[in-house]
Amino acid sequence: MDLLGDWWTPLVLREAFYGIRRFDEFQRGLGIARNTLSDRLHRLVDEGLLEKQPYQTEPTRYDYVLTAKGRDFFSVILAMTRWGDDWLAGEAGPPITFHHTSCGHDTHAEVVCAHCREPMRAEDTVARMGPGYPARLAERPDVVRRFAR
Repeated sequence: MDLLGDWWTPLVLREAFYGIRRFDEFQRGLGIARNTLSDRLHRLVDEGLLEKQPYQTEPTRYDYVLTAKGRDFFSVILAMTRWGDDWLAGEAGPPITFHHTSCGHDTHAEVVCAHCREPMRAEDTVARMGPGYPARLAERPDVVRRFAR
């Protein structure tokens, strides 16, 4: 969450999914301060979600292009959009719709189990420690209570 801990970062990524690539386009579309945008773009490049590709040499200017890691964030954007559509959209409906070109339908995100394909809901799901959980924390009583074994 440290990477996404501010509200501008997901918006910058959303704009990248909409096809925005240039600094001035991000700035104009979001109405974000130039210094704030510069910080977010640098962070997204440093974290490997965007890469800079020069499109002009005098002076040097860059496109900001989604990497594979950045493109993998699309499911997060879709899930956040679905929540907003369900809880914040007005009577007219959602402001943006997503069209799945493979099947030809407008659609929305659903989180489903990768095994059985059934919807995942909080009341049907428990968190368990995975193999990468820090060993130094795994036996602490306050931590053990959080996770199903």
